[in-house]
Amino acid sequence: MVLVLGRGGYCPRDRRQAEGLVQLYHEMAVGYCRLVTITTDNLLETNEYRLSAGAHWPFLSDSRRVIQKDLDIAEYTDPAHNPMIPHIIVMEPGLIVSKVYNGYWFFGRPTVEELRQDMRAVTVKCRPDWDITSPELKAAWQTGRKELFYPYGKTRAQTLREMK
Repeated sequence: MVLVLGRGGYCPRDRRQAEGLVQLYHEMAVGYCRLVTITTDNLLETNEYRLSAGAHWPFLSDSRRVIQKDLDIAEYTDPAHNPMIPHIIVMEPGLIVSKVYNGYWFFGRPTVEELRQDMRAVTVKCRPDWDITSPELKAAWQTGRKELFYPYGKTRAQTLREMK
């Protein structure tokens, strides 16, 4: 999962970042990964931000600034908006933090390609069948040990329910 903690739709840097993430989102969806954006905007502003970016992933509103306070990431240099300092967090399954980017400055934020590489590293780590050319995996398949292969012992119906 990639979690984007942002300033909100008023920020041109956040809007540009969201535009870049639109293409990555399509790749993440077919790669069984999630993308979520959270801002301190109110619900209406959050929805307008998502729509204006052409984004199809969840945008969540934290107008009470719970995350900002819990993580101590108030952007104290902007008291007018009181946003979060932008961060991009790459997580492994189980919400284990793999990498954190501080996006206060735009070029501190990861590029789409850097996020793609981060997701590759996470996927290699969590997918036992990453290299299906290995002799061990070929032998496991031939002996019926399908739980080592996606969807890892789950039915397709179970997998589809989890994708919601």
